[in-house]
Amino acid sequence: MEQLKFYVDKYLSALHIPSSISWTDIVEIFIISFLVYQIIVWIKNTKAWSLLKGMLVIMFFLLLAAVFNMTTILWIANNGFGIAVTAIVVVMQPELRRALEQLGNKNFISSVLKIDTRSATGRFTDKTVNEIVKACVEMARVRTGALIVVEQTISLAEYERTGIEVDGLVSSQLLINIFEHNTPLHDGAAIIRGDRVTSATCYLPLSDNRGLGKELGTRHRAGVGISEATDSLTIIISEETGKISVAYMGELSRGLDADELRVRLAQIQNKSEDDVKKRKLWKGRK
Repeated sequence: MEQLKFYVDKYLSALHIPSSISWTDIVEIFIISFLVYQIIVWIKNTKAWSLLKGMLVIMFFLLLAAVFNMTTILWIANNGFGIAVTAIVVVMQPELRRALEQLGNKNFISSVLKIDTRSATGRFTDKTVNEIVKACVEMARVRTGALIVVEQTISLAEYERTGIEVDGLVSSQLLINIFEHNTPLHDGAAIIRGDRVTSATCYLPLSDNRGLGKELGTRHRAGVGISEATDSLTIIISEETGKISVAYMGELSRGLDADELRVRLAQIQNKSEDDVKKRKLWKGRK
């Protein structure tokens, strides 16, 4: 117990406590608090949470080794620290990459200055929304399995290269023909960028989320997987049940109808506020 008190006093004496606090110290506290909060949220939503709990257990045993002066264990920990850091980076490479991509996609300048960079039509037109909804409802009615990925800010070019180039204007007939049974393009995902279908039969990464139900097949796991890796919105139509599902930011919403699907597409359409107000005003007059 006295040795533990000695270690605590030793490390507390090394801390530098300033006599006065300036405005830069306050800003620094806010920045560090924000970074720590973001790291905790990121760890909580990934498999790094299990890794962190394992590291806490190891640190607890190292603390006991330091208190009882177990020199062999301390020597192993001291010499294996560099290898452990490298191993953690290798194991957590997908999660680290995803976190850096999400950080790079956040437009801090426009959020602080409230700059509206959205166009009147958004990423795609209302006609594209209607055509996607019409095709999904029709395929769900006849239980045709489909997987449609709508691109946002993160490019899906690396996934497009795994499929066959289409480069056609979005229409309900085109989407239905792509996913029709026994056709060359029905297996895999179709990717939509703007108002065009860029590729079909694309391969997507499967999600390793254990929270997904066992009844969900490869199509749903691929839809959730691409939504975890990018900011795209994925529409999944079940071949067994005919239900329409949407995967976005790693979350899966099931059993959507036409109106709910149209709302989800409108949320990522990124239209200007003036255009949205005009549409609401016009509907009200009508």
